[in-house]
Amino acid sequence: MISPGLRRRYSGESESVCMPTQAVPLRSLRSLQRAQRACTRCADAGFIARAHPVFSGHAGQHILLVGQAPGPVEHDQSRPFAGRAGRQLMRWLVRGGFRDEDDVRDRIYMTAMTTCFPGRRPDGAGDRRPGAAEVALCAPWLDGVLALLRPRLILPIGSLALERFLPGQRLDSVIGAAYTVNGVPIHGAPHGSPVLVPLPHPSGQSRWLNDPARLALLDRALLTLREMVAWADPGG
Repeated sequence: MISPGLRRRYSGESESVCMPTQAVPLRSLRSLQRAQRACTRCADAGFIARAHPVFSGHAGQHILLVGQAPGPVEHDQSRPFAGRAGRQLMRWLVRGGFRDEDDVRDRIYMTAMTTCFPGRRPDGAGDRRPGAAEVALCAPWLDGVLALLRPRLILPIGSLALERFLPGQRLDSVIGAAYTVNGVPIHGAPHGSPVLVPLPHPSGQSRWLNDPARLALLDRALLTLREMVAWADPGG
């Protein structure tokens, strides 16, 4: 979820955002990015072998995409959604109002619930899902991006990101619509920002899209996304 301080900031109240104690005071998005690239918290805690935060974006972008964690391809290329799942996501986003992958990367700030590759699962069947402790260690960086970027549109990708922004909700119940930060469905043009448009994770490991009814939810979500992108970034 968006922290109470960040929610008050978005809603126009005069309370300043307090960064969590784990993060250093930062005055600009660029300084936050420099500090995040030097972060070794999860490696120091023994969760991962080597820290290598992966994210992309710059000040002035109006759309924030939050995934689960980078995979091995993203780790090697230092580029979010550079692998097979990323290619699927790019196809979805083109359907959702972007011209092509270059347009997506130019207009969207891309990060994740944890920004380092978590490694493979012990059984070797895909990438490991980050645990709650890792998410907590990485959360101050996402808090900082929210505070400094102040996006008009947020795209939580998959169930881990969904739990952050719409806690307690299931993909089946929210995919296909847009929401306020308080989880209220939006009908028509939004009256404030940020707006949330959740999407399923495009990973081939996910079986969520094997159900035709869920594919219909995705179709509806991408139509909703097209409307929200035009609202959030009309000059894109």
